[in-house]
Amino acid sequence: MKISTRGRYALRFMIDLAQHDSSEFTALRDISERQGISVKYLEQITSLLSKFGLLQSVRGPQGGYRLSRSPSEYTVGEILRITEGDLAPVACLATPENTCPKKEECATLDLWTGLHKVICDYLDGKTLDDLVSSAKRQEGNGDYFI
Repeated sequence: MKISTRGRYALRFMIDLAQHDSSEFTALRDISERQGISVKYLEQITSLLSKFGLLQSVRGPQGGYRLSRSPSEYTVGEILRITEGDLAPVACLATPENTCPKKEECATLDLWTGLHKVICDYLDGKTLDDLVSSAKRQEGNGDYFI
């Protein structure tokens, strides 16, 4: 499984919103500048995230985006499924029912099922709040002491 730039940038965008969380809406150009991601690409990502209710948006000079929920209520898995699609490592596990004609005799199905479970459990166990906390800890590692 390989996460595309859309999935990675969506996480960076959501982390940025969470880090700069206020009751105000954040302009897309501000996030674009901080994250080094083009406004045009962020517009595609925000459209997708808004469609699924992860963001609130307002148009106009004071417009922008903000999270529709608390950062602790978003999982990394949720964000990646919206931007990447299913996280299954093989096609036969990408739908609720495995319709593969070889599923009964497949020697690797248990391996792929187990891997899929580990991926989902890990990504669904990490919240946006966890990523914000991790970013804060990393920022603190650059302190200089004399």
